[in-house]
Amino acid sequence: MFKYIIYIVFSLPLSFVFSQEKDRDSLVEMETDSIERPYYFFEGDSIPRSMIELEPVVVFQPLRFASYKDKVRYYILKRKTIKVYPYAKLASERLTELNERLESIESKSKRRQYTRIIQRYIEEEFSAELKKLTRTEGQILVKLIHRQTGETAFDLVKELRSGWRAFWYNTTASMFDIDLKIEYQPQEVQEDYLIEDILQRAFSDGKLERQESALDFEYADLTNKWRDYNDRISFKKR
Repeated sequence: MFKYIIYIVFSLPLSFVFSQEKDRDSLVEMETDSIERPYYFFEGDSIPRSMIELEPVVVFQPLRFASYKDKVRYYILKRKTIKVYPYAKLASERLTELNERLESIESKSKRRQYTRIIQRYIEEEFSAELKKLTRTEGQILVKLIHRQTGETAFDLVKELRSGWRAFWYNTTASMFDIDLKIEYQPQEVQEDYLIEDILQRAFSDGKLERQESALDFEYADLTNKWRDYNDRISFKKR
């Protein structure tokens, strides 16, 4: 059932691309001017600065749950999200590399040949692993692919294969309650916001490697919106 997801996640060249965090500039020297105002020189930067720019720090609100059922739901969602996020991140990286590689191949026949080689490699090497995903994990993965690439899984399959195959994959997926056309909408769907909250906390804790979303939203704005929404719901229940 996940063959269509497998193709998206691993539709890039055989070599793995490992991203490395950029090292922070180390402070190497400090000078002062005639009025004793400090200026700082950073390694690799010849322009003095009058202040040190620090990386932003996200202060998370304490987790609050309306009921024990909501708490259990959140932690189940957390486990599934952390499990499938690396696949969505890899999909984004490999999609970028695939497009770059295909642009360098002028012959249409060679482009098709290259795509077929990658497809066979994908199905032989990675099918078994992704087939272990549950139905809900597969749906979360589809949402996160949209978060990381800016395109739905359906559109990616349509671009990489054909419109008919995209339709067929989506029809098959619907039998398992997996919709390849579904979008990641943390502004509108509370579960999607919870997924984003889980990701941001995992990024901060170092449990997941951060990759910015291709979609346009701000986590702080989402948090404020859903906090106000939950407060209104709680007030109505009183």
